[in-house]
Amino acid sequence: MFKRKGQSTLEYALIIAVIVAGLLLMQHYIRRGFAGRLKTASDDMGEQFDPVAYSGEFEIIQSSGVEQTTSGRVSRTEHTEDQVSTRTGDDTLEAWAEDEDLYSR
Repeated sequence: MFKRKGQSTLEYALIIAVIVAGLLLMQHYIRRGFAGRLKTASDDMGEQFDPVAYSGEFEIIQSSGVEQTTSGRVSRTEHTEDQVSTRTGDDTLEAWAEDEDLYSR
């Protein structure tokens, strides 16, 4: 009745259709699984930067040597020294506040 080659192709098409239908039906659960793993990974990173708990005082000094010369309509700029930047001071991180007192400054 049926040719064997046509029957095999039909069987393969049905198997692929069942697999695709199963994936389409499960996409909601797969998406929720990925979202849950992403949330767990971000929670495992810990607390992020809190600007209320951080304070710092710094003095930044920058210096560089520049020489400018003008002759007629030509202006020339020459860097005679490299730019140097110095930072002195301290910074503190008080605590990750569980209570609201830290946030009431």
